[in-house]
Amino acid sequence: MRNRTRTVAVGVTLAASVLLLQGSALGANSGGGRTMTFHVVFEPFNYTDLGAPGPSAADVIVFHDQLSQNGTAVGDEIGSCVLVDETGLSNCTGVMQLEDRGTIAFAFVNLPPPHKVFALTGGSGEFKTVRGDGTLDENGDGTATLVLRLIG
Repeated sequence: MRNRTRTVAVGVTLAASVLLLQGSALGANSGGGRTMTFHVVFEPFNYTDLGAPGPSAADVIVFHDQLSQNGTAVGDEIGSCVLVDETGLSNCTGVMQLEDRGTIAFAFVNLPPPHKVFALTGGSGEFKTVRGDGTLDENGDGTATLVLRLIG
């Protein structure tokens, strides 16, 4: 049961990190916005077992991961996931801080597979009108690639 809990927590943390990592590389996209790509390094997460023993509905995972681009730290992301069942299915939300540029809020459904799809739900500073989506792809080594497609 402990291995399953760790797997769920690592998946959530990796997903969040990848999202942030991919958001750091800027480029034009066809939707009039820009694409940012980040390298995510997952930090140890905190798992709180609130429901039945082991992974179950109401358990909470809290994460704080580091974002970089081209080997340079550019920010971090923090967030939490609430499990909805023992498979690790969870609702996750978080906020990325990109140095002095502002924040980007996000939400995603977490499952154990290493590919996550994010909804960008708002921001501040340079990103105050942002919307869009992103993906986080876990590398299996405590890192991930995060790609954000920003509109606005």
